[in-house]
Amino acid sequence: MAERMRLKGRTAVITGAASGIGRALAVSLAKRGCDLALSDLNEAGLAETARLAGSGVRVSSHRLDVADRAAVAAFPEVVRAAHGRADIVVNNAGVALGGTFEQVSEADFEWLFEINFWGVVRMTRAFLPLMRESDEARLVNLSSLYGLVAPPGQTAYSAAKFAVRGFSQALRHELLGTNIGVTVVHPGGVATQIARSARVAGNAPPEEVARGRAEADRMLRLPAEKAGEIIAGGIERREARVLVGTDAKIVSLIERAAPVTYWSLLSRLMRRK
Repeated sequence: MAERMRLKGRTAVITGAASGIGRALAVSLAKRGCDLALSDLNEAGLAETARLAGSGVRVSSHRLDVADRAAVAAFPEVVRAAHGRADIVVNNAGVALGGTFEQVSEADFEWLFEINFWGVVRMTRAFLPLMRESDEARLVNLSSLYGLVAPPGQTAYSAAKFAVRGFSQALRHELLGTNIGVTVVHPGGVATQIARSARVAGNAPPEEVARGRAEADRMLRLPAEKAGEIIAGGIERREARVLVGTDAKIVSLIERAAPVTYWSLLSRLMRRK
C-alpha cells in the first residue's frame, strides 16, 4: 500500500464550511492535525465550525462569497497571512435550484453557475500558485451524485456538477508529475440543508415544490459526519475520485452499464423505496 498523504501540520482551505459537508470535513481534517482556513458567508456558522474543530489546530475564519471575483483573487494572500501556506483546497461551497429548465429563469441559472462552477474555477486559479509552494498539495472539488447522472428538474445543478467533474479530470491530467493532485468528490444523499435552502423557480407549482422537498428529505440519509470521514480518508489515500455513500456507488455502476437509459431504471428503483 502506498504511503498516505501526511495531513498533520498542513493547512486546508475549505469553502462552504459553515455547515453540512464543509463543516464535517473541517472536523475530520482537524482530528488528523490539519490546520484550517474556513470560509463561508454565514459567519455564525463559521464560528460554530471553528468551535467544533477544537483547539488542537490553528483555525481561521473568513467571510467569502465565491461568486465575488475580486474577493476570491485576494483570498490566497489572506490565507498566507493567517497560515503561511495552503496545502489542501476544498471547493465545497454550493447552492441548489429547483425547477425544470423552462421554469428556471436565465438569471437563476447563472446565479447557480457563478457559485457551483465558476466559484470552483476562480478558487483553483487563485490558489494554484500558493499550492505550488507546498511539498505536496491536493485540490478537492465537490461534484455530486448529479454529476454522474442527470435527473429531470436538475438542469442547472447537474450541468454545473458535470462541469466540475470535467474540469477536475482535465486539470488532473494537466498537473500530472507536479506536486498537486486533484480529487473530485461525488456525494450521494448526505443529510444537509442544501435541499431545504434551495432556490425554487418562481413559476414552479407549489405542489411540485413540496413534493420535491419531501423526496429530498427521504433521499438525504447519510450523516454529514460520515461523509466528512469518507472524504478525509480519500484525501489521505490521494484518491482521484471519491464516491460518498452506497447510493453514489450503485448509481455510478448503473450509469456505466446503461449510460443512455439509466434514468428509467433509477426512477423505478426510487419508487420502490
